[in-house]
Amino acid sequence: MNRTPVTGVVVQMRIDSSRLPGKALLPLAGTTLAGAVLRRLRRIRADAFVLATDAVGADALGPVAEAFGFSVFAGPKDDVLARYVLAAAAFGLDRVVRATGDNPFVSVPLAELALDESDASGADYVGLVDMPVGMGVEVVRVSALVRAFNSTTSAFDREHVCPYLYGHPDEFRVQRPACPDSYHNPRARVTIDTRSDYDRALSIFAALGDEPSDDAILSWLRDERKDG
Repeated sequence: MNRTPVTGVVVQMRIDSSRLPGKALLPLAGTTLAGAVLRRLRRIRADAFVLATDAVGADALGPVAEAFGFSVFAGPKDDVLARYVLAAAAFGLDRVVRATGDNPFVSVPLAELALDESDASGADYVGLVDMPVGMGVEVVRVSALVRAFNSTTSAFDREHVCPYLYGHPDEFRVQRPACPDSYHNPRARVTIDTRSDYDRALSIFAALGDEPSDDAILSWLRDERKDG
Protein backbone atom coordinates (compact mmCIF):
# COMPACT_ATOMS: atom_id res chain seq x y z
CA MET A 1 0.00 0.00 0.00
CA ASN A 2 1.36 3.42 -0.96
CA ARG A 3 1.89 5.74 1.96
CA THR A 4 0.97 9.40 1.89
CA PRO A 5 4.07 11.47 1.05
CA VAL A 6 5.42 13.72 3.79
CA THR A 7 5.02 17.21 2.37
CA GLY A 8 6.83 20.34 3.48
CA VAL A 9 6.45 23.95 2.49
CA VAL A 10 10.07 25.03 2.00
CA VAL A 11 10.66 28.71 1.31
CA GLN A 12 14.07 29.95 0.22
CA MET A 13 15.08 33.31 1.63
CA ARG A 14 18.24 35.32 2.22
CA ILE A 15 18.95 38.61 3.91
CA ASP A 16 21.53 39.98 1.44
CA SER A 17 19.53 40.69 -1.71
CA SER A 18 21.68 42.56 -4.23
CA ARG A 19 18.89 44.60 -5.83
CA LEU A 20 17.12 45.50 -2.58
CA PRO A 21 19.47 44.89 0.36
CA GLY A 22 17.83 43.64 3.53
CA LYS A 23 14.44 43.41 1.84
CA ALA A 24 13.32 40.39 3.87
CA LEU A 25 13.12 42.58 6.98
CA LEU A 26 11.56 45.65 5.37
CA PRO A 27 8.25 46.58 7.04
CA LEU A 28 5.20 45.28 5.19
CA ALA A 29 1.58 44.41 5.99
CA GLY A 30 1.92 44.82 9.75
CA THR A 31 5.06 42.69 9.89
CA THR A 32 8.04 42.39 7.49
CA LEU A 33 8.31 41.08 3.94
CA ALA A 34 9.52 37.77 5.41
CA GLY A 35 6.63 37.71 7.84
CA ALA A 36 4.04 38.50 5.16
CA VAL A 37 5.36 35.65 2.99
CA LEU A 38 5.44 33.13 5.83
CA ARG A 39 2.02 34.13 7.15
CA ARG A 40 0.46 33.40 3.78
CA LEU A 41 2.38 30.15 3.17
CA ARG A 42 1.44 28.83 6.61
CA ARG A 43 -2.12 28.30 5.32
CA ILE A 44 -1.04 25.64 2.77
CA ARG A 45 -1.76 22.06 3.83
CA ALA A 46 1.55 20.45 4.71
CA ASP A 47 3.29 18.39 7.35
CA ALA A 48 6.24 20.74 7.87
CA PHE A 49 7.06 24.39 7.27
CA VAL A 50 10.71 25.27 6.73
CA LEU A 51 12.56 28.49 6.01
CA ALA A 52 15.67 27.45 4.08
CA THR A 53 18.40 30.06 4.22
CA ASP A 54 22.13 30.42 4.81
CA ALA A 55 23.96 30.92 8.11
CA VAL A 56 23.63 34.71 8.10
CA GLY A 57 19.96 34.48 7.18
CA ALA A 58 19.30 31.96 9.93
CA ASP A 59 20.47 34.43 12.55
CA ALA A 60 18.59 37.38 11.10
CA LEU A 61 15.37 35.62 10.10
CA GLY A 62 15.08 33.04 12.86
CA PRO A 63 12.79 35.14 15.09
CA VAL A 64 10.43 35.88 12.19
CA ALA A 65 10.30 32.22 11.22
CA GLU A 66 9.53 31.18 14.79
CA ALA A 67 6.77 33.78 15.07
CA PHE A 68 4.99 32.30 12.05
CA GLY A 69 5.49 28.63 12.85
CA PHE A 70 8.40 27.87 10.53
CA SER A 71 11.50 25.88 11.38
CA VAL A 72 14.84 27.23 10.13
CA PHE A 73 17.38 25.32 8.06
CA ALA A 74 20.76 26.84 7.19
CA GLY A 75 22.43 25.49 4.07
CA PRO A 76 24.68 26.62 1.21
CA LYS A 77 24.37 30.27 0.27
CA ASP A 78 24.52 30.00 -3.53
CA ASP A 79 23.73 26.34 -4.22
CA VAL A 80 20.02 26.55 -3.50
CA LEU A 81 19.32 23.15 -5.05
CA ALA A 82 21.68 21.60 -2.49
CA ARG A 83 19.97 23.64 0.22
CA TYR A 84 16.61 22.10 -0.73
CA VAL A 85 17.98 18.57 -0.89
CA LEU A 86 19.63 18.93 2.51
CA ALA A 87 16.58 20.58 4.09
CA ALA A 88 14.30 17.84 2.76
CA ALA A 89 16.59 15.17 4.24
CA ALA A 90 16.76 16.99 7.59
CA PHE A 91 12.96 17.07 7.91
CA GLY A 92 12.21 13.69 6.35
CA LEU A 93 10.28 15.14 3.41
CA ASP A 94 9.14 13.22 0.34
CA ARG A 95 7.73 16.25 -1.43
CA VAL A 96 8.31 19.99 -1.20
CA VAL A 97 6.16 22.96 -1.98
CA ARG A 98 8.87 25.31 -3.19
CA ALA A 99 8.28 28.99 -2.49
CA THR A 100 10.49 32.07 -2.45
CA GLY A 101 10.82 34.96 -0.05
CA ASP A 102 10.00 37.53 -2.73
CA ASN A 103 6.28 36.78 -2.89
CA PRO A 104 3.97 38.19 -0.19
CA PHE A 105 0.91 37.67 -2.44
CA VAL A 106 1.46 33.96 -3.07
CA SER A 107 -1.81 32.14 -3.75
CA VAL A 108 -2.87 29.42 -1.34
CA PRO A 109 -5.68 28.20 -3.66
CA LEU A 110 -3.20 27.82 -6.53
CA ALA A 111 -0.83 25.93 -4.23
CA GLU A 112 -3.66 23.60 -3.29
CA LEU A 113 -4.44 22.99 -6.98
CA ALA A 114 -0.80 22.13 -7.58
CA LEU A 115 -0.84 19.71 -4.65
CA ASP A 116 -4.03 18.11 -5.97
CA GLU A 117 -2.39 17.68 -9.39
CA SER A 118 0.67 16.17 -7.74
CA ASP A 119 -1.51 13.73 -5.80
CA ALA A 120 -3.51 12.76 -8.89
CA SER A 121 -0.65 12.42 -11.37
CA GLY A 122 2.28 11.35 -9.21
CA ALA A 123 4.37 13.80 -11.24
CA ASP A 124 7.91 14.67 -10.22
CA TYR A 125 7.21 18.35 -10.85
CA VAL A 126 3.99 20.38 -10.91
CA GLY A 127 3.96 24.10 -11.62
CA LEU A 128 0.92 26.00 -12.80
CA VAL A 129 1.59 28.65 -15.44
CA ASP A 130 0.19 31.98 -16.71
CA MET A 131 -0.83 33.45 -13.35
CA PRO A 132 0.67 36.79 -12.23
CA VAL A 133 4.35 36.44 -11.42
CA GLY A 134 4.68 36.00 -7.67
CA MET A 135 1.44 34.12 -7.00
CA GLY A 136 2.66 30.59 -7.76
CA VAL A 137 4.60 27.79 -6.10
CA GLU A 138 6.11 24.56 -7.40
CA VAL A 139 5.43 21.08 -6.03
CA VAL A 140 8.39 18.74 -6.43
CA ARG A 141 9.23 15.20 -5.39
CA VAL A 142 12.38 15.12 -3.31
CA SER A 143 13.60 12.07 -5.25
CA ALA A 144 13.54 14.25 -8.38
CA LEU A 145 15.46 17.03 -6.65
CA VAL A 146 18.11 14.51 -5.64
CA ARG A 147 18.38 13.24 -9.21
CA ALA A 148 18.72 16.82 -10.48
CA PHE A 149 21.37 17.52 -7.83
CA ASN A 150 23.35 14.49 -8.97
CA SER A 151 22.98 15.36 -12.67
CA THR A 152 23.74 19.06 -13.05
CA THR A 153 26.73 21.24 -12.27
CA SER A 154 25.22 24.32 -13.91
CA ALA A 155 25.29 27.37 -11.62
CA PHE A 156 21.94 28.45 -13.07
CA ASP A 157 20.30 25.11 -12.28
CA ARG A 158 21.79 25.10 -8.81
CA GLU A 159 20.63 28.62 -8.02
CA HIS A 160 17.11 28.31 -9.45
CA VAL A 161 16.40 24.73 -8.27
CA CYS A 162 13.77 23.52 -10.74
CA PRO A 163 14.80 24.45 -14.33
CA TYR A 164 16.77 21.22 -14.73
CA LEU A 165 13.61 19.23 -14.02
CA TYR A 166 11.24 20.92 -16.45
CA GLY A 167 14.06 21.35 -18.93
CA HIS A 168 14.41 17.55 -19.12
CA PRO A 169 10.89 16.17 -19.57
CA ASP A 170 12.41 12.97 -20.93
CA GLU A 171 13.94 12.31 -17.48
CA PHE A 172 11.17 13.60 -15.21
CA ARG A 173 7.39 13.48 -15.09
CA VAL A 174 6.54 17.15 -15.54
CA GLN A 175 3.11 18.75 -15.30
CA ARG A 176 2.74 22.45 -16.13
CA PRO A 177 -1.04 23.02 -16.39
CA ALA A 178 -2.56 26.41 -17.10
CA CYS A 179 -3.89 28.24 -14.08
CA PRO A 180 -7.68 28.76 -13.81
CA ASP A 181 -9.05 31.40 -16.17
CA SER A 182 -9.77 33.80 -13.32
CA TYR A 183 -6.02 33.96 -12.54
CA HIS A 184 -4.79 34.25 -16.12
CA ASN A 185 -2.62 37.37 -16.28
CA PRO A 186 0.96 36.35 -17.09
CA ARG A 187 2.13 39.92 -17.74
CA ALA A 188 1.22 41.06 -14.23
CA ARG A 189 3.69 40.78 -11.36
CA VAL A 190 3.35 40.95 -7.60
CA THR A 191 6.84 39.79 -6.67
CA ILE A 192 9.35 42.07 -4.92
CA ASP A 193 12.78 42.42 -6.52
CA THR A 194 13.35 46.19 -6.50
CA ARG A 195 12.48 49.31 -4.51
CA SER A 196 9.70 50.14 -6.94
CA ASP A 197 8.25 46.62 -6.46
CA TYR A 198 8.34 47.16 -2.71
CA ASP A 199 6.64 50.57 -2.96
CA ARG A 200 3.95 49.03 -5.15
CA ALA A 201 3.39 46.24 -2.63
CA LEU A 202 2.96 48.85 0.09
CA SER A 203 0.25 50.44 -2.07
CA ILE A 204 -1.51 47.11 -2.61
CA PHE A 205 -1.58 46.29 1.09
CA ALA A 206 -2.71 49.82 1.94
CA ALA A 207 -5.63 49.41 -0.46
CA LEU A 208 -6.57 45.81 0.36
CA GLY A 209 -5.53 45.21 3.97
CA ASP A 210 -2.79 43.04 5.46
CA GLU A 211 -4.16 39.67 4.28
CA PRO A 212 -5.94 40.26 0.97
CA SER A 213 -7.82 37.48 -0.78
CA ASP A 214 -6.76 36.28 -4.21
CA ASP A 215 -9.91 37.81 -5.67
CA ALA A 216 -9.01 41.22 -4.23
CA ILE A 217 -5.44 41.01 -5.57
CA LEU A 218 -6.61 39.95 -9.03
CA SER A 219 -9.19 42.73 -9.10
CA TRP A 220 -6.53 45.29 -8.12
CA LEU A 221 -4.30 44.04 -10.93
CA ARG A 222 -7.13 44.27 -13.47
CA ASP A 223 -7.87 47.84 -12.40
CA GLU A 224 -4.17 48.72 -12.61
CA ARG A 225 -4.04 47.37 -16.15
CA LYS A 226 -7.07 49.45 -17.15
CA ASP A 227 -5.58 52.60 -15.60
CA GLY A 228 -2.24 51.90 -17.26
